[in-house]
Amino acid sequence: MNNNKMYQVFVSSTYEDLKEERTKILQALLRIDCIPIGMEYFNAADEDQFTVIKDLISSCDYYVLVLGGKYGSIEEKSQKSYTQLEYEYAKSQNIPTIAFYQIDLQTLPVNKLEMDAAKKEKLEKFSDMVKSQLCMAYTNADNLALNVITSLSSL
Repeated sequence: MNNNKMYQVFVSSTYEDLKEERTKILQALLRIDCIPIGMEYFNAADEDQFTVIKDLISSCDYYVLVLGGKYGSIEEKSQKSYTQLEYEYAKSQNIPTIAFYQIDLQTLPVNKLEMDAAKKEKLEKFSDMVKSQLCMAYTNADNLALNVITSLSSL
């Protein structure tokens, strides 16, 4: 990354199931002089909060999406997860976006997998949409953090 500028990077994912991955990404971003922005700093709970999230995404130089085995909290009007709404918003604003997905969901513990059939179907459709764009598989939190900084450096 350019040493003269601190880049802001919005990190989007579900939270509970990807805490370790998010921590590793945030640490890696700080090491390369980026300012990470993520849900650790707010709670996506209502429409007003999503307005704040959109403003934060708009102020970022890059957007990073991490997909695991969960779909996440659903926004009432759209019936989409906040993670999907964030991704769609970043793309609509032409913010340089990179996405990462867990290469083998079957290796994840049950508590990190979507059990709700409707949410599982939504996750599969969202994953297919993301995988049709620029994205990369990851195997674990350390591998993911390395891929994030490598990919951001390429951008």
